[in-house]
Amino acid sequence: MAEAIENLHELVFEHAPVGLVLTESRVIRSCNPMFAEMFGYAVSELVDRSFAILYPSIEEFVRVRDVGVEPLKKWNRYSDERIMARKDGTLFWCRVRGHSLTREDDPLRRAVWSFADLSQSRPVLGFTARERQIVMHLGEGRTSKDIARLLKISPRTVEAYRARLLKKFAANNVAELLSHVGGMPH
Repeated sequence: MAEAIENLHELVFEHAPVGLVLTESRVIRSCNPMFAEMFGYAVSELVDRSFAILYPSIEEFVRVRDVGVEPLKKWNRYSDERIMARKDGTLFWCRVRGHSLTREDDPLRRAVWSFADLSQSRPVLGFTARERQIVMHLGEGRTSKDIARLLKISPRTVEAYRARLLKKFAANNVAELLSHVGGMPH
């Protein structure tokens, strides 16, 4: 009976319709084929590699580190939508959801993540790294003060980015901006 359940668990992991990954301190320890395929790699190319190779830049990898720590500590769940990089360098939007196995002491020490490719409905537009961060946080409903605190920049800088983004996409407000960048009808 236990062997049959173990086989079912393996089947679920191997054939899940989303990318699944187990990380230890932001290093990939195991991932399913869907995760590897989403990023253009073989599973063997990702195991024991830093998650940094999947980000558009090392700066973004470093900056995003602490964004999910507090939600993981508080509720043991985290989710966002972010731009990631495939092996060939192309960028794509994906939905990320996480759950820590070491919640109390260090939520990133061991965690399980799911990744869903959103590129069919959400095209990547010409953003700078900082614009991507601002849009990601705006999409999560954060205020300029919250974003400033998370990114360790001033609220005025966040407001300046917001204003430039509104102008760049001819949007009257954040909801319109998000519909433009999200590939949704406006």
